[in-house]
Amino acid sequence: MTSKEIAESFTALLKAGRHEEAAAKFNADDIVSVEAMEGPMAKCQGREAVKAKSDWWYAHHEVHSVTTEGPFVNGNQFAVRFEMDITAKETGQRMQMAEIGLYTMKDGKIVEERFFY
Repeated sequence: MTSKEIAESFTALLKAGRHEEAAAKFNADDIVSVEAMEGPMAKCQGREAVKAKSDWWYAHHEVHSVTTEGPFVNGNQFAVRFEMDITAKETGQRMQMAEIGLYTMKDGKIVEERFFY
């Protein structure tokens, strides 16, 4: 698959709400995930650590809606824009947020995901 085909396939799975399938299919074993925040999940490395971070996020947030735009491809990287309407379960605070995911590929797999919000 070309970089564009990988980006399109990955993003199509995200748009269909199949995040775990997208990660299982396209994340490299040694993927690095970088969040725009401080704390223990600011940087995770490895497929299992990234999955654990994702599982934590979904366990602590009620997702009302997600809009996914993209992919926007440039060489071995692509960006996806997300708009989310969520409620933090701990506080009950409902919020809307926009986020950009920048994904870097190598050998047909995503080796880094970096989020901006």
